[in-house]
Amino acid sequence: MIRASEIGSHLYCRRAWWYRKQGVESQNEAELAAGTELHAQHGRNVLAAGLLQVAGYVLLLAAIALLVYQLTLVLLK
Repeated sequence: MIRASEIGSHLYCRRAWWYRKQGVESQNEAELAAGTELHAQHGRNVLAAGLLQVAGYVLLLAAIALLVYQLTLVLLK
């Protein structure tokens, strides 16, 4: 019987799921931990890139607004 929380691991690798059900420990725990950390780091990098992109758009809009303001002052003189 497969629990709902196990469906993903069962679909990804039935053998690994079966070993886990039998209580067999993974022999590559260090590699799994390193992979988990690598994915976490990648997630943080993606988040930082998204924030930098938003900051870039905000600065671009501020620059355009400042340019329009300055041009308006020059043209009204």
